[in-house]
Formats: sequence, structure tokens, C-alpha cells
Amino acid sequence: MRNLHRITFDPNVMGGKPCIRGMRVTVGTIVGLLATGHSKAMILKLYPYLETDDIDEALSYAAWRSEEMELPLEMAQS
Repeated sequence: MRNLHRITFDPNVMGGKPCIRGMRVTVGTIVGLLATGHSKAMILKLYPYLETDDIDEALSYAAWRSEEMELPLEMAQS
């Protein structure tokens, strides 16, 4: 995965959820708006401080995370 410079994580902002450039707009918010039919133009109107690249990177991040697999750790045998 290429470096995502617009996605930030800060435990003091939105509980550490992935956000756009340290703002209180989460990747989940952006993806949710797109999933419910909002266009990029509509999102930019709702959040005028966002940029098109923010939306694109939020989608890239969400796609990358959806492909991640969590594997259970094997317990050490004593």
C-alpha cells in the first residue's frame, strides 16, 4: 500500500479513528456518505474544508483495510 499522507490517527481526535488530515472527519464518515449516494461534489459542499484528494485517499484506505486479514496468534505451549 502506498503511503497515505492525508489519513491520520490521533487518540485525542475521534478516539483514534482514521481521520482526514487530523480533522474531526473520519474515513468512515466519507465512505458512509458515498455509500448512501452522496457525490464527491456533495461531500465537498457539506465539508468545504475537504479536498477531492481527501475523498480519494479515504476510499483507498478503506479498500486497503477491507482486504486486510487478521490472523489469530498461536498460544505458546508451556
